[in-house]
Amino acid sequence: MKKVAVIMGSKSDLPVVKKAIAKLQEFGVGYEAHVMSAHRTPDQAAEFSKNARENGFGVILAAAGKAAHLAGVLAAHTTLPVIGIPIKSSTLDGLDALLATVQMPSGVPVATVAIDGAENAALLAVQILALSDETLAQKLKGMKTNMRAGVADADAQLQQELQAL
Repeated sequence: MKKVAVIMGSKSDLPVVKKAIAKLQEFGVGYEAHVMSAHRTPDQAAEFSKNARENGFGVILAAAGKAAHLAGVLAAHTTLPVIGIPIKSSTLDGLDALLATVQMPSGVPVATVAIDGAENAALLAVQILALSDETLAQKLKGMKTNMRAGVADADAQLQQELQAL
C-alpha cells in the first residue's frame, strides 16, 4: 500500500495535523511526517516532492498557515495528489491560508480542505488510496455505515426526548 506524506510548514502546525495522523493510523495507512518550509527550505521541499512517488508515497498532505505556499510548492514538483490544509495561525483566522492554498494557477492543482480540516484531508487521502486498495475501500464503507447509524441513533434519542415534553 502507498503511504501518505504529511508535511507541515512549521512544527506549530502539529496540534492540528495530529488529527490527520490519527485518522491515517485508524485506517492502517502508513505515513511520514516532516517539517519543511516553502520559504525557508524550498529546495528541500521541492526535492522531497520530486521523489515522493519513487519513495512509496501516493498522496501528499501539506499543512501551512499565513502565506501557505507549501501545498503549491509541493504540487509544482510532483504528479501525486496534494491536499492542502490551511492552518488558522494569524490575525485573519486562517482566511489568508485558505485563500493562499485554494488559489492555485491552472496546471498546479491542490485539493483544499477547510481551515484546520486535517481529519478530512486524511480521509480524502484514504479515499484516493482506496481507488486501488479494496481493503481501504471496505474500511471506508464501514465508516460511512457507522456514521449513518450514529445519526439514526441520535434522531431516535431526539424523538424520545420530544415525546417526553
